[in-house]
Amino acid sequence: MAAQPWHFWIAVVLALSAVALVIATIVGYFVQVTRTRYPRQ
Repeated sequence: MAAQPWHFWIAVVLALSAVALVIATIVGYFVQVTRTRYPRQ
């Protein structure tokens, strides 16, 4: 009972990757919207 469960670190990695995926999706959406709204000259 005193040892840290090994699957705790898997949960940390999965949570951080899920947050990074949400941020990347939001940034990618705004990049696509901005690109169509303001095309390059």
